[in-house]
Amino acid sequence: MGILNFKTAFLIAIVYYASIASAQYNYGEVIEKSLLFYEAQRLGRLPSSNRIPWRGDAFVSDRGQNGEDLSGGYCDAGDFVKFGFPFASAMTMLAWGMVDFKAGYVKAGQWEHAKAALKWGTDYMIKIHPEPNVLYVQVGDAQIDHNYWGRPEDWPTDEIRPTIRATTSRPASEVAAEQAAAMAAASVVYRDDGDTAYAATLLQHARDLYTFASTYRAKYTDTFPEIAEYYNSYSGYGDELLWAAAWLWRTTYEDKYEQDYERYWTEFNLNGRPVEASWDDKAAQAQVLLAKADGTAKYVTAARAFCDWVVDQVPRTPKGLAFISEWGSLRHAANAAFTCLQAAEAGINADKYRTFAKQQIDYMLGSTGRSFVCGYGNNPPQRPHHAAASCPNRPASCDWSDFSKPDPNPQVLNGALVGGPNRQDQYNDDREDYVANEVTLDYNAGFQGALAALNILY
Repeated sequence: MGILNFKTAFLIAIVYYASIASAQYNYGEVIEKSLLFYEAQRLGRLPSSNRIPWRGDAFVSDRGQNGEDLSGGYCDAGDFVKFGFPFASAMTMLAWGMVDFKAGYVKAGQWEHAKAALKWGTDYMIKIHPEPNVLYVQVGDAQIDHNYWGRPEDWPTDEIRPTIRATTSRPASEVAAEQAAAMAAASVVYRDDGDTAYAATLLQHARDLYTFASTYRAKYTDTFPEIAEYYNSYSGYGDELLWAAAWLWRTTYEDKYEQDYERYWTEFNLNGRPVEASWDDKAAQAQVLLAKADGTAKYVTAARAFCDWVVDQVPRTPKGLAFISEWGSLRHAANAAFTCLQAAEAGINADKYRTFAKQQIDYMLGSTGRSFVCGYGNNPPQRPHHAAASCPNRPASCDWSDFSKPDPNPQVLNGALVGGPNRQDQYNDDREDYVANEVTLDYNAGFQGALAALNILY
């Protein structure tokens, strides 16, 4: 009898652990919510299709130094500045996921919403690039912005917000090259979807921006040191030049872009192993993109080295999160998961990288007992560091007193991936803890691409 009980218990255990191994989150639902997060970040005149009832038109008077209409685009995080560098990086990552994992969006019923999210970004990119060698890299003053807490619709002054503009005498190579990459990648999305005219417009802007970035070279936070406090370029512009050339080659297959990325690979020593895949450092993403699109052994070797390091050597929290950096710990893990899912598509250690990516994304969705995505799953974050979401419905006022309230945010910021836990898996759901509860455009970009890939695989 004891033997039978043991066998029964053993079989039950096998069934139980097999069910855990095959357990799936609703990746399609999280894609839908992630796209709602991007809609909550929209600035300018909102379309009639707006699905965020607590958001309205904001900063419609944003103008350039020659009167150009710079309205639209996305606010960066819980604030309302339009920072060009992380914004462009987020759009490139979104577009990459849409190019290669379209089936995941289609399966989720979210392809049209995804195209709308990307186009909200690229339409703004067209506006901020009014001439071949002119690019607006920021709209809004970060210091003034961060002294305000409230709704973007209630901004307390009618004065036109200040702008930062790159020109041939004041170059911004990282931002110009990153926006070139984003517009080239997005052109593939719309070209393959049948909108060839819009794709051609994006591609022409990508070409011009790439020429601007590569001809007039300067680290953008050297040119504009006032941005360094917020989005400093630590890795320099070589990785963005490689990234942009790789995307333009994948888009056009023109020899000159292949020659350029071959040259940058050596010129900037980009064959080494990066320590992150981020809005600042694109080397890992470029290595993987070239491993897929070019396939030469040196690119495959570099892509494998990065992903093997992420999977096998990056420290893990006790519950299994690959812990690359405390600031935006989940964002770093999501970007690594997405990048290595792309490497898997290139045939590099596919099972290993896909298993890793699923484990990391599932951690974010609740495999350890709580969700880190607002509005999704068990015990999700309720107090993200986000000014607009912290405000009650109008006409109630909203100010710094709402920042300090211990209550959950009155508005659910659906789909937003928060910064995340520390190295011991400890997480503090408190909007005043901006390290743990920051939400930004780039946090959700690689995360959303990984969701689309997993939605195909599982």
